[in-house]
Amino acid sequence: GALPQIRMARNEIFIDAAPEAVFAVLSDPRSYGDWVVGSKEIRSADPDWPAAGAAFDHSVGVGWLSLSDRTSVISAHAPDCLELKARARPLPSARVKLRLDAEGTGTRVMMVEQPFHRVLSVMMGPVGHWLMKLRNVEALRRLKQLAEGDRPRPKGELPEREPAADG
Repeated sequence: GALPQIRMARNEIFIDAAPEAVFAVLSDPRSYGDWVVGSKEIRSADPDWPAAGAAFDHSVGVGWLSLSDRTSVISAHAPDCLELKARARPLPSARVKLRLDAEGTGTRVMMVEQPFHRVLSVMMGPVGHWLMKLRNVEALRRLKQLAEGDRPRPKGELPEREPAADG
């Protein structure tokens, strides 16, 4: 039989800021702790973020429960597109693509997230994908606040990542 269709969470939002301003937020690893739902703290980052292969280390969780993970860049084409591989255990790794299209004086941002592996996408089922979509509604709302200046951008230096033994 045919393979089941890969499901994905697709969200979009209009941000009243130029694509360059939105991409500037995406280019700042410190901002991910503010707009990515579930991300607690950005601990360190490669200085060349968001170049392909660059990564940042972050903590995910709620309250005292916290896990260390990493997000890395699959591809980046400023200011139009950023594709990431996000690890946020206990969830499966996800491929997250952010597309920025100029629209009038602002930007239409489309965010597509799907599990990195087809079998995990099928196992998550419709409810899992619906929850992912719901989480990303809030993530894009926060990204909009940062890009439009309604929420302060994080400040301060971020330590450089230690080279990872597992790549």
